[in-house]
Amino acid sequence: MVDSAVQESLRQAVASRMPWVRDELATLVAFRSVANPAIEPAEECVAAARRVEDLVRDSGFEQVEAVDAPDGSIAVCARSPRAGRPSVLLYAHHDVVPAGDPSDWDSDPWTLTERDGRWFARGAADCKGNFLALLLALRSVREVLGEWPIEIAMVVEGSEEQSSGGMEAIARARPELVAADAIVLADTGNVEAGLPTLTTSLRGTGSVLVTVRTMDHAAHSGMFGGAAPDALQALLMGLATLRDAEGETTIDGLDHTGTWRGAPVDASRFRHDVGALDGVGPLGGDDTIADRLWARPAATVLAIDAPPIAQVTAAVQGEARAVVNLRVPADMDPAVAQQLLIDHLHRHIPWGLVETQPVSLGRGFRARTDGPAYAAMRQSMQTAFGFEPVTTGQGGSIPLAVALAQLHPEAEIMLLGVEEPASRIHATNESVDPRELERTAYALALFLLELA
Repeated sequence: MVDSAVQESLRQAVASRMPWVRDELATLVAFRSVANPAIEPAEECVAAARRVEDLVRDSGFEQVEAVDAPDGSIAVCARSPRAGRPSVLLYAHHDVVPAGDPSDWDSDPWTLTERDGRWFARGAADCKGNFLALLLALRSVREVLGEWPIEIAMVVEGSEEQSSGGMEAIARARPELVAADAIVLADTGNVEAGLPTLTTSLRGTGSVLVTVRTMDHAAHSGMFGGAAPDALQALLMGLATLRDAEGETTIDGLDHTGTWRGAPVDASRFRHDVGALDGVGPLGGDDTIADRLWARPAATVLAIDAPPIAQVTAAVQGEARAVVNLRVPADMDPAVAQQLLIDHLHRHIPWGLVETQPVSLGRGFRARTDGPAYAAMRQSMQTAFGFEPVTTGQGGSIPLAVALAQLHPEAEIMLLGVEEPASRIHATNESVDPRELERTAYALALFLLELA
């Protein structure tokens, strides 16, 4: 365990640098780094990558390289070798999801704004806040000890939110860039503010585009309705079979009886986090929330192509389409599950010509938690937060986690970060609690010393 005097010095070093964190976060969130030139200019991502590269270099890394990914993004990769010492890889990403309509925000999404003790902007938590928590930890350790006691590597990718595989391709082509004894993916967060949390399970994912065609044009519902083969109705009937009356996903041949063995989900907090309306509760009741989130498959209809109400006409539709997203537990093969979904849709859409097309596919991940790095992280988080850390699952897939586990199977992979429910990542009014960022950075700083 780290000496108490060193602990206090680290805590003070982290706290004293929080004004620097705020200034740098304000600079970073001003870059509209959405890795899709159809939404934001590509030069915004380039500028963000260059700023990240400067910050990483200024933090003390001996080797820093901006690597062009096959998908057009830029990843910043760095390392400070220490022969014979333990090694840790720190990961974050500098791209963000689109801000959406700025008028839906309470302040400009690209300007860091302090309100009610929180810092608001797109990327404030996911993932520019996480990136700065890593740098804050590194700079604080260097200030206290004069050097890093172990080998440190860092990767900050530029297209994680697009799931286009840029960093994964780099890692597979140059596995030495991501080699380490322990890997910290700073891209998740705590189940509630102040409660340290390690994410040990990531869902796999697969989406399917389903199209139903019945006629070469729409037909008047007064003249033909009731006998004309309604494509939209056939699609809806098929989609309805994906869930039972309790909301359980019921795809033919896909197991939906799993149970979650990690931390339970508090029902009242869950209602608050999802914004459930009065009288509306979680599907299946309070006792199965964690099971349904992390241990069972979940089919969600993400979108339907059909006439909008604003353009309604009295017509039977000849074509309708939908995108169905399937999330599966970490130990379930997503490719098999996706094929079962496709087979189910063909079987249960009652009429019409049915076409299906796989849209996305990502394997889940389950962490190994019995090694010395996990023990060091648990101890560090408990010291920094004052509470024993809990474990949880995560709905989003992080394909790089799977690639890292395959490339370096002996490495211990940990997922944590500054995000918590009030951060509202991927939504309007995203924010970070600076106290959460400070505690996370302090825990990471302690971890580097514990690992040494």
